Formats: sequence, structure tokens, C-alpha cells
Amino acid sequence: MKIAVLTAGGDCPGLNAVIRGVVLKGDRIYEHEFVGVRDGFRGLVDNDIVPLPRQRVRGLSKVGGTILGTSRVSPMTNGGTDRVKEVMDQHHIDALIAVGGEGTLTVARMFHDAGIHVVGVPKTIDNDLSATDRTFGFDTAVSVATESIDRLRTTGEAHSRCMVVEVMGRNVGWIALHAGIASGAHAILIPEVPVTRQQLFDWVRHAMDRGRAPVVVVAEGFTFAGEEEKVGSDRTDGFGRQLLGGIGDQVTRMIEEATGIETRNTTLGHLQRGGVPSSYDRVLATRFGTAAVDAVSNRLWGTMVALHGINIVNVNLRDATSELKTVPREQWDEAAILFG
Repeated sequence: MKIAVLTAGGDCPGLNAVIRGVVLKGDRIYEHEFVGVRDGFRGLVDNDIVPLPRQRVRGLSKVGGTILGTSRVSPMTNGGTDRVKEVMDQHHIDALIAVGGEGTLTVARMFHDAGIHVVGVPKTIDNDLSATDRTFGFDTAVSVATESIDRLRTTGEAHSRCMVVEVMGRNVGWIALHAGIASGAHAILIPEVPVTRQQLFDWVRHAMDRGRAPVVVVAEGFTFAGEEEKVGSDRTDGFGRQLLGGIGDQVTRMIEEATGIETRNTTLGHLQRGGVPSSYDRVLATRFGTAAVDAVSNRLWGTMVALHGINIVNVNLRDATSELKTVPREQWDEAAILFG
């Protein structure tokens, strides 16, 4: 069987480990042939397909980024499934393994509905896919954010400043919650839980009154209680979603004006996506890769590999993209006991 592999959407640590797992097991156990699709779905539209031999994936598990490249180009507005089928037929491709987040897996489900043989692999640093307990990239992102907050805390303490740290999290606050708890933040602001400005100011003042340098962790998709519009630019990505960013600056100005406490903001941005994957993410990504090639070999089309407990299972792509996995209020409440 000839199998194409693509990585689409935002990059994250562990993508190369997936590719390695797919190719090594597929070549050794099933004797499949592999090709790579360059730059996500753009490669399927532009007919940018490259050989992906076993030698190409050696030593990849520890390498960040993706050797295939990625993009946020949607094929549904660039020729659609007819163009995808045309390119796959031209290269005699029997099946596609699509590695990506919610947007990528939604497109993969559309491919399946159109008769294209596809298997999905969940990828998102936000850990927001409800059909899997964890996604690779999340552990690394939390580790990077936690270390960054630890470093910022020392400079905040040296100057008696409040430090605001903006992390990724468009619709869910898993990174903010985990990194905030791990670093001992005095306030954690996430999209799932509305917080008033006054509550935030009280937390900051209380920490300062105790002789601490307040640390506030805020997810990019957070909005204050009573507000709905997220802070971002007028630009959108390839899937039509607003590009977010700037809530950290807004929160910083508000704190300084309301409390008089000198406040600084740091937006971690793409630092959370870059670098080498953690050992946990290398293992999970490799397991996802080997399970994906098993699913293709067993012709489990229209499914996605997922982690349930300690086991890798196959779930329907439709279920995988039906809803986001949000932070339960009780988990935030447990952390909030320690705020201020």
C-alpha cells in the first residue's frame, strides 16, 4: 500500500516522532511505501509530494518542528476533494494519514465523507480534543511555559513588580491552568471561567501585601466577565479564524492603572511550539504514529487514533471533532483556592 503523510495547522513538538513511527513500523511490519505531502494541505492542492523512505526518518523523534512543513491552507477552498483525489490518483496513493488539530481533522472527516481513505492523528498543544485524553505537544508547551514563568518570577521579585504572562489557548485554558499551577501563579485567567476586573485586582493586591511579586497567567482567548470579544487582530488564518494576541498587554495596563503596581507583560507566543519535544511527547507521538499505520493497514478509514487511559484506541473522526475538551470549572476552582 502506498501511504501519504501530512502535517497541517500549527506546528508542535512531536510531529517528527509521529512521522518516524508511521514510516518505521509501516516499512518493517507491513512493507508499505510512504510519501510526504509538503506544507500540509497545500501540498495536496499544489501537487507537492516527496518520497519518504525509512532512511529519511532516522533519529527524528528528538527533533522539533516537522520535516514535511505545515500550513493553514484549506483544500476545501482550493479545488476541494476533487483536486485532492486527482493528485492522489496521479501518485497512486492509496491512503492518507493526516496529523493535525481540530481544523485538520475536520477536513479529514470531509475527505472521508467524499470517499478518500484517511486516518487522523490528533495534534495540538492546547490539548482541546475531547476524543483523546492527551495530545502530544501539550506536555512540552506546559514545560516551556512553566520554566519561562519561573524565570520571570525572579526578575519580578527583584523589582517588586507584577508579571503578566500570556500563553496560548484560543478556546481552552489547559496550558494556562497547568503552567500556572506548576509555577505557583497568583491568578490564572482562562476562557472557560469569567473573572471580573475587581477580582483580578484583589488577587494582585493581596499577593503584593504579603510581600510577593504577583504573577498572572492569562490564556490568549480569555475575556473578562460580561465581555465576549476576544483580543486579537483583524487578520484571520487559513481556516478563517481570528488571529488572537494582546490580552496580556491589556491586562497589564489595567493592573497598573487600578493598583499602581508596576506591571510588565511577556507573551510567550511561538516559544511554546518550538524546540525539542519532552520525553513524554516523544513516546506518545511515536505510539500515535505506529497506531495510525496499524489503522491504515486494517482499513479503519475515517478514524483517529486516541489515548484512552494508557491505551491507544481508534475513534470516529466525527466524534473527534464534535466538541472541544474544556477545563472543568471544578479544576479551576481547586487552583483558585491558592490565588492571591
